[in-house]
Amino acid sequence: MTILITRPAPECHQLTQQLNAAGISAIAQPLLEIQPGQQLPSLIPQLNSLQPDDFLIAVSVHAVNLAHNYLMSHDASWPKNVHYMAVGHKTAAALEKCTGCDVLSPVSSCDSEGLLALPALAQLQGRRIVILRGNGGRELIYQTLQQRGADVSYCETYQRSWIALDGKQLSQVWQARHVSSLVVTSGEQLAHLSSLVPESDKAWFLQCHLFVPSQRIADQALQLGFRTISTVGSAANSALFTTLSKIGTMG
Repeated sequence: MTILITRPAPECHQLTQQLNAAGISAIAQPLLEIQPGQQLPSLIPQLNSLQPDDFLIAVSVHAVNLAHNYLMSHDASWPKNVHYMAVGHKTAAALEKCTGCDVLSPVSSCDSEGLLALPALAQLQGRRIVILRGNGGRELIYQTLQQRGADVSYCETYQRSWIALDGKQLSQVWQARHVSSLVVTSGEQLAHLSSLVPESDKAWFLQCHLFVPSQRIADQALQLGFRTISTVGSAANSALFTTLSKIGTMG
């Protein structure tokens, strides 16, 4: 059994090395690259526009890290009098480290729905909210917060670009390496990976054991034709490693 890790670098390589060190065969194949976002020049003005008790929400570690790098390079700092929130535990930890402030995040459901269920986001009339994210993605947080009366704006601090890959060749390599499990950490990555695999290899592909962070992506996988799906509950490498270690030792 070999596990294919498709998340972006460097996390894909870190998880692969960790699994291999534990005696579990894994190979890394990131599907996209992370680069600084085109909206970074608007970050400082947007942060300066936030008033006490306004909100800043980060949707990923990449959003936090690219924003922090930009602020440091311009001798700017994070505001200290706003409410910081993050979609997942890893993103929250990164945001806490960069800002030095407490960060609120969902306890169990580490996704957009979990964030929106937090009581702190229930009454937002007149509040300003800046969302740090990449290019594209779901609009649920933005739309829901607007409906609750908030003045919401995006700052795309990073952008994702697909890596040019030969799906037919890779599918043959993966089968030769006995890939039988897949780790995919977003819905768009799952759709892209599925489009890379040619129809002649779809039977093998859909028989793989798929590991995803949320039920939403699991539902998407079911529609694609996957039948063996595990929902990890988090996209963090620590959670993925714990789950994959258990199935890895079982063969």
